Amino acid sequence: MIDTHTHCDSRSSEDFEKMYVSGIDTAITCAFYPYKLMNETVYLNHLERILKYDTKRAAEYGLDLKVALGIHPANANIKPDLIYENLYKYIEKKQIVAIGEIGLEDLTDQEIKVFIDQLKIADETNTKVIIHTPRKHKKEVLKEIKSIVLDTIDPKLVVIDHVNKDVVNDVIDEDFTLGLTVQPQKMEVSEAVDILDEHSFKKFLLNSDISNKPSNPLSVPLTVRTLKKLGYPKKDIKKVSHKNAEKFFKI
Repeated sequence: MIDTHTHCDSRSSEDFEKMYVSGIDTAITCAFYPYKLMNETVYLNHLERILKYDTKRAAEYGLDLKVALGIHPANANIKPDLIYENLYKYIEKKQIVAIGEIGLEDLTDQEIKVFIDQLKIADETNTKVIIHTPRKHKKEVLKEIKSIVLDTIDPKLVVIDHVNKDVVNDVIDEDFTLGLTVQPQKMEVSEAVDILDEHSFKKFLLNSDISNKPSNPLSVPLTVRTLKKLGYPKKDIKKVSHKNAEKFFKI
C-alpha cells in the first residue's frame, strides 16, 4: 500500500513501524510548517530536514518515504526566491516526486502569487504537484484553484487533494488525480467508500494526511481492508491501494 500524503516530520518512529507492519510499504511526505515562520531560511531548513533526516528515520522501520517539497499556503508569508532556487535543485537531482503541498487557504494575494509561481516551476520542469484544498470555504477556494491550475499547467500533472463529497463533482470531469484524505474531522472511511463507489476507482488516491493534528496513521489500510470486506473487486482495490499512485508519481 501507498499513503500518498503525510507529514512525517511531525510523527513518531512508532507510527512508521505501525504503518509498515499494517502493509504500507511507501508513503509520500509533504512540506508544511505548522508555526509562523521567521524567515525563508527556517523554511529551507524544514525542507532539508524532511529530505535528509525523516526519510532515514522512516527507513529504519522499513517504510520507503518519498518526498514532495514546496511552499504550503500557510507558509506563504516568507520571501520565496530561496525556496524556488532549491526546488529547481531538488527536481534536477530527482530528490522529490512532486512539488507539494501547495495551494490556497485564505485567497490572499501573496498566497495566489506563490501558488502560481510554483505551478509555473512544475509546468516548466514537467513535475507533478500535490495541491491542498482547505477545510473551510472549500468549494469557493477550490473554484479559484481549478481556474488557476487550468490556466497554468497540464491537469494531468496535478493531484487535487482533500477532496470530499461536497466538491468531488466540481473536479471529477477534469484530468486531475484526486486525493481522498481519511482523517478525523475531514473524512470517514464510509465517505471515501461512497465516493469510490459512485465515481469508480480510476482517478483516486488514498492518504491519511498524518500531521500535528488528530490523525490515524492506519487510515489507508483501514480503508483498503474495508473495501475488501465489502466485496469490491481486487483490481479496483489495487488501484487506490497503490497502482494509481505508482503510475502517477512513477514510484
